[in-house]
Amino acid sequence: MQLIRYGATGAEKPGIYKDGKRYSTADFGEDYTEQFFATDGPSRLRTWLPGRTLPEVPATERWASPIDRPSKIICIGLNYADHARETKAEIPKEPIIFFKSTTALCGPNDPVYIPRNSEKLDWEVELAVIIGKRATYVSEADALSYVAGYALHNDYSERAFQIERGGQWVKGKSCDSFAPLGPWLATPDEMPALDSLRLWLTVNGKTFQDGNTSNMIFNVPFLVSYVSQFMTLLPGDVISTGTPAGVGLGFKPAIYLKKGDIVELGIDGLGTSKQIVTPLP
Repeated sequence: MQLIRYGATGAEKPGIYKDGKRYSTADFGEDYTEQFFATDGPSRLRTWLPGRTLPEVPATERWASPIDRPSKIICIGLNYADHARETKAEIPKEPIIFFKSTTALCGPNDPVYIPRNSEKLDWEVELAVIIGKRATYVSEADALSYVAGYALHNDYSERAFQIERGGQWVKGKSCDSFAPLGPWLATPDEMPALDSLRLWLTVNGKTFQDGNTSNMIFNVPFLVSYVSQFMTLLPGDVISTGTPAGVGLGFKPAIYLKKGDIVELGIDGLGTSKQIVTPLP
């Protein structure tokens, strides 16, 4: 099952994506929130669907984030060896964890806004894991049973804020529009091969990232278990699992986004998204 949300910002409605079309599930009466996932919402929705005629969502409707705002967006740094090498960083011995503000969350095709005083806006295609139930001190063997699904994520970064302004990475990761998620959340039955997914990203039609989840240093079950040792994961929380080589920071000289650039990205089974680099309104 592929969960989607649609509609204007602040007035999003839930739906599903099936056979290339979007359908509204607003009559189910629940948005895709923490409470939805905490009460086994995907299973309840799957039971509710048979025999129902769902209204098709007009093509003009905006694609929204497939989940409502989570309690936290947790990111894993330097989780692909080739990306660590291109940034001249050591291969991590344990996962590097940082946060991205939940106010950065937006729809998959929304503009990415250039923050005030931005100098070095960069891209990162990533596989996002959405948690399905409360998780604390989870074992690696049980970790996948705590996952509600997966989504495409572009972990935008402002490298000057991240690296040159002191403090933790979160400064360069949390600006508005820096977490486009979707187009859909794919439930686990849709994603049987987590360790062999191609993920790619282009800027203005030129390929910059073309990697595979087989090259992750720490895989999804390990990450879910590991993060749960340090904090309670709530239903709807997002773990973004890192990016392969090809980010702008890794080039010599570095390449950063500018007004009007078109960023497109995708992951096997999780669709594609597109953001246009736009000045702040």
